[in-house]
Amino acid sequence: MAEHTSSSITIEAAPADVMAVIADFARYPDWTGEVKEAEVLATDAQGRAEQVRLVMDAGAIKDDQTLGYTWTGGHEVSWTLVKSQMLRSLDGSYLLRPAGTGTEVTYRLTVDVKIPMLGMIKRKAEKVIIDRALAGLKKRVESGPK
Repeated sequence: MAEHTSSSITIEAAPADVMAVIADFARYPDWTGEVKEAEVLATDAQGRAEQVRLVMDAGAIKDDQTLGYTWTGGHEVSWTLVKSQMLRSLDGSYLLRPAGTGTEVTYRLTVDVKIPMLGMIKRKAEKVIIDRALAGLKKRVESGPK
């Protein structure tokens, strides 16, 4: 089983408000940093994204990828790679738990690139991606609706 990287942050907002920002793919370029374009390709019966095309620019790694999303109630979303130019696999999830007056968000990520990369370097890259995403999510949610 591939090793994963995970990190958590507490956001001062209700879980539903946090999930609303996570589910708003059109706004990802506004707060994620690495996502330059996001396009929902398919939705489920509840109108939630099932497949999303993302154009990424994370410095050394630029990619055009499609991810498949699975929603578990209002507290978890996970994704897996459908297709990519640079990646062999990508599995991730956001898990939300009420925490006092806010929400604890745990982001879990496993990435396998097509080019050779040392495990230690790959995990460091995963950690940078996770930390930037969590910081961007926190800032976006806590700044209120836009």
